[in-house]
Amino acid sequence: MLGSLRGFEGGLFNELRRMERDMEYLFGGTSWPNSIRSTARGTYPPINIGANAEQVDVYLFAAGANPESLDISIQRNLLTVTGERALIKEDGANYYRQERYDGAFRRVITLPDDVDPDQVDASYRDGVLHIAVKRKGVTKPKKIEVK
Repeated sequence: MLGSLRGFEGGLFNELRRMERDMEYLFGGTSWPNSIRSTARGTYPPINIGANAEQVDVYLFAAGANPESLDISIQRNLLTVTGERALIKEDGANYYRQERYDGAFRRVITLPDDVDPDQVDASYRDGVLHIAVKRKGVTKPKKIEVK
C-alpha cells in the first residue's frame, strides 16, 4: 500500500510541500512576520478597537511619536490618523537589525455607522493614543409595563 505513495520524485510529502509553496506564491500568501519591520504596509501602528453602548474606543500604539505631529480626522464613519516617528540613531553605529518602525504612517479605521463626528476626544499618554468617539443618540431600551 505504501509503495503507491512513492510514485512522486522525492516522496509524496515533498510534493505536497512544493504544492503548498506554489499555492502561497499564486495567491499571495505569506508566513507570519519575524519582526514589526516585516509586517505588511499599513499595519503600523498597531491598534485595538473596543465599543460599548455609549462610545467607540480606539487605542493606537505609537511609542516615540510626537503627539503634536499627529493628525486625527473623522469623516462620516472613517477615522484617519497620520503621523511620523523619528528614531534617534547614534553616529557611527552599525545596525545589523532594526525592528522599530520609523517614518510616516497613516491608519484609516472604519467605525460603526452611529458614531457622532462632533463628539471625539483624543489623548496621548505613555506612547498610546486613545481616541474616544461618542455614539449618536444613545438609546437605552425602554421598559414597557404590561397592564
